[in-house]
Amino acid sequence: MAHIHLCWELGGGLGHAGRLKMLAQALLARGHRVSLGLRDLVATHALLADLDVPKLQAPVWLHSAAGLPPAANLAEVLFHCGYLEPAALRGMVAGWRALFTLLQPDLVVGDFAPTALLAARAMGLRSAAIGNGFSMPPPARPLPAFRDAPAARLAASEQRMLATANVMLNGATPYRHAANVFQGDLSLLCSWPELDYYRRATDGAQWLGPSFVSGGGIAPCWPAGEGARVYAYLKASHPAHGALLRALADEGCRVLAYIPEVAAGAAPPLISEQILYAEAPLDLSLTLAQADLCVCHAGEGTLAQSLLAGVPLLMLPTHAEQLLTARSVASSGAGYNAAPLAPDADWRAIVRQLLADDAYRAAARAFATRHASFSQRQMNETMAKQLECLLA
Repeated sequence: MAHIHLCWELGGGLGHAGRLKMLAQALLARGHRVSLGLRDLVATHALLADLDVPKLQAPVWLHSAAGLPPAANLAEVLFHCGYLEPAALRGMVAGWRALFTLLQPDLVVGDFAPTALLAARAMGLRSAAIGNGFSMPPPARPLPAFRDAPAARLAASEQRMLATANVMLNGATPYRHAANVFQGDLSLLCSWPELDYYRRATDGAQWLGPSFVSGGGIAPCWPAGEGARVYAYLKASHPAHGALLRALADEGCRVLAYIPEVAAGAAPPLISEQILYAEAPLDLSLTLAQADLCVCHAGEGTLAQSLLAGVPLLMLPTHAEQLLTARSVASSGAGYNAAPLAPDADWRAIVRQLLADDAYRAAARAFATRHASFSQRQMNETMAKQLECLLA
């Protein structure tokens, strides 16, 4: 059978590694050989510990790009990762090429891994891209903007990124559009139309649904009482996380909170009988089945599982990808995007609104009904079969 190398280059969190894990399991079950190239071997170790495949450090950009404005489209995201000049990108491409020369894969599959896909194209290797809507822009169109910026600047950035990428192809067929840099020979879109900020035409895309690691984690144990049950997955780095927990407690909510820093031994931001801090990640299928509200940063896995459970969301995005997802969910009516709010906002009023207004829960339940037939196993089987067709 084939050797398939799955790789992750850009983006943070565990969502990318989780998606690759689920796909790897489907490919292994079908008899293929799998290896992983990962942006972060440390943070993903526990998640991938039971996946018995080679796990290697991916070539990643380690330098700052001083003086650049905040990225307004994906081309400018890549400017922060070496795509300003061919001289800067050359070492990264060489690293991926050396890795592929050693591994000799039959197929390279990249999750937000444009440089890996570029190196594969330059070497004549077949490649595929998987990912959510953010990292998979619509083909044959200008890269969508996710922040206000002059049109001339966006167009110039797109052309500069495309030119830099094409120089690295060393005679291989050049990319025609900037979006092609993110797509490989096959693109597998792991999202739903309601979560797609780019609002691409639904009839021209295959919507496989979000991929996340389901199951596992500890069983929920809620604080005693009669208040609304709120699951909160927050990072201590968010400036409003303490104020929001205080608001939830003051509103009488029973809060089951997973804060990674607290689980690792840091002091809780608030001591209250209304709040229990989980010592490890929770089983979200059990937790969200009992919850009235989910508070999170709009990370793909938590957000998707909350919507599948019909639970509305209070979202505090921390970066562009989460912000765009939060806007899409808010526009569907199934959640509240708190990105524009200051840390000292009236969080109690927002919590009260989300719990009292039945429209949020109705929209979340409607979302769950539309996707009631969704199956992670079936989704990953479908992706594995499509990759086999590409190999054939």
